[in-house]
Amino acid sequence: MTKNLLETERRYDAGVYEKHDLVLTRGEGARVWDVEGREYIDCVGGYGVANVGHSNPMVVRAVQEQAARLMVCAQSFPNDRRAELLEELVSVLPQGLGRVWLCNSGTEAMEAAIKFARTATGRHKFVAMRKGFSGRSMGALSLTWEPKYREPFYPLLHETTFVDYNDLAGLEQAVDGETAAVILEPVQGEGGVHPGTAAFLRKARELTRMHGALLVLDEIQTGFCRTGAFFALEHAGVTPDLMTLAKGMGGGVPVGALAMTDAVANAMPKGGHGTTFGGNPLAMAAATAAIRFMKQERLWERAKTLGAYFQESLGAIHAPQVTGVRGLGLMVGLQLDRPSAPYIQALEHEHNILALQAGPNVIRYLPPLVISQDDLARVAEATAKVLRTVQA
Repeated sequence: MTKNLLETERRYDAGVYEKHDLVLTRGEGARVWDVEGREYIDCVGGYGVANVGHSNPMVVRAVQEQAARLMVCAQSFPNDRRAELLEELVSVLPQGLGRVWLCNSGTEAMEAAIKFARTATGRHKFVAMRKGFSGRSMGALSLTWEPKYREPFYPLLHETTFVDYNDLAGLEQAVDGETAAVILEPVQGEGGVHPGTAAFLRKARELTRMHGALLVLDEIQTGFCRTGAFFALEHAGVTPDLMTLAKGMGGGVPVGALAMTDAVANAMPKGGHGTTFGGNPLAMAAATAAIRFMKQERLWERAKTLGAYFQESLGAIHAPQVTGVRGLGLMVGLQLDRPSAPYIQALEHEHNILALQAGPNVIRYLPPLVISQDDLARVAEATAKVLRTVQA
C-alpha cells in the first residue's frame, strides 16, 4: 500500500518537495502513524504547527461542531466565531497590538505586513536578516536571505538590506530615514535555530522609533508557547508595531494573522488588502480552541521546562560531530560539523523518530508541546546512537 500511495503522490504532485518514503495517516499528541501502522515520535510537528498536539480533542470538537453550522463567511459579514477568536487572540497579544488582520498562512501574514508597513510609512525600503526566512511568495521572498530560494526568481519586488543577525553595529548602519520596516524572527528557525539577543531586539526597537520606521517581528514559528513564553518577544521585553502569526495558532487547521497597532491599522485604506478564506468560521473555531487549550494547560511553562531538560540531554551527548546545542523552549537545534541529513534519516528509519534540518548542518526539533519527558529522553538517546553509528 505504501508503494502505491507514494507513486500516486509523486506522479501528480508538482515535484517541489523532497518526499520521505513513508505515508502518514494518523496522529495523536506527539505521535504519528504511517499507513502500515508504524508509530513515530514526531519532532517535526508539521514544521512547528502541532503545538497543542495532533488531533487535539478540544480542537477536533470545535471543528466538528462548527463544520455542522457554518464553514465560510466573508469578512465583510461579521461572524460570531470570528469575534470570539479576535477577543481570545488579543487577550494574549502584547499590549498595544490590539488590531488584527486574519488570513490563512504565515506567508500571507508577511505579505500583509509588507503592505501595511509601506502604507503606514510611505516608504518602500526594508531591513531584514541574513539567514532569515520570511516565506517564498514574491513579496516575502524579497525579505528571505537564502540565495537558493531567491536567485531563480530575480528581479524581486522590494529593496532590502540584509544585516548579520545579532550584529548591533550592522543594524545601526542599515536603518535610516528611508527604511519602512525592520523585519526579523526572535529566533531564526530555518536559518539554524539562532535566538536573537535581548540587546539586538531592543536595538531594533530603538532604531525604528528613532528613524520613524516600523518593527515587524515574525512569530510564525516562535509564537503560541513554542519558546517557553506565549510569544518569543517576551524574553526581550520588546513590543513591535506589527507581528506575524500562523503555524501553532490553529491547532493544525490553516490560519494566520497579522497583529498591529491602531496607528498602522488606521493607515490602510478600506479595501487596501483582503482575503477570501481568511477569518473563516472553521479556522476561527479551531484557533479559539487551540489558544484556550494553551492557556488551560499553560503550555509555555511546559515548553520552558521540557526545553531545558531536552537541551541539557542533547548537550550531554559526547560525539565529535556535535559543536553546540541552542534554542529556546522546545525550539531546539543540534549543530554538527557536517551535513545533518544522514543522521535525520537514521533517526527516522532506525528509531522511528521524525526530525528536520535547519540549514545543512543542524538537526532541528519542533515536537508538539504536549510531548512527554520520557519521549524526549528517547529522542536524545536515539540521537546519541545515530551520531555514534552513522558514517557521514
